[in-house]
Amino acid sequence: MNILAKQLEHLNQELSSQLPQEILNAFGKSIGDLKAKRIEENSIRLGDQIPEFSLPNALGKIISSEEILKDGKIILAFYRGSWCPYCNLELKFLQDNLSQIKDKGARLIAISPQSPDHSLSMAEKNNLEFDVLTDIDNSFAQKLGIAFQLQDFVLPYYNALGIHLSDYNKNNDNSLPVPAVFVVDENKVIIYKFLDVNYMNRVDVEDLIKAL
Repeated sequence: MNILAKQLEHLNQELSSQLPQEILNAFGKSIGDLKAKRIEENSIRLGDQIPEFSLPNALGKIISSEEILKDGKIILAFYRGSWCPYCNLELKFLQDNLSQIKDKGARLIAISPQSPDHSLSMAEKNNLEFDVLTDIDNSFAQKLGIAFQLQDFVLPYYNALGIHLSDYNKNNDNSLPVPAVFVVDENKVIIYKFLDVNYMNRVDVEDLIKAL
């Protein structure tokens, strides 16, 4: 088991001991419902070309795929938001391995629907040295087939935990991206894909770096 997987397992154990069983059951039902939608199979595939994007970073600067792909491969890491402890662990681990990613000539970019202000706070808190972009209303994630609507039955439990998506995402549609990581080559082709509707499972960074 890799280091990130061990950290995630420890987080699972912590949350399982802290959260009421009712909430854990609702989260499990939510994941099961997403699995039934077969998002992994119906989303953009290996060998497909990534659609072009132009998204603001945490400082409001627009970052376009056309410009950054001129410099080499890019890694697109979609995460749910800074409120998600699993996402924070993954992003920190990617930061810890950023030098290896750069050595391979690749550029790492993280994407979520949360506002630039929230992204800036998260980037500063976690000392992230890569761009964190805002995908407004999950528009780009929808093009990739990885956006979904958080179910009504689970929303009250998010709210009870102080997670108000309308505040983070500045809208009321309660949509999120499935945690996913793509490697895109200079020709816009996806050469690596990790996607799992179970947000507790995350990319194997060693495999990711090997794919660069």
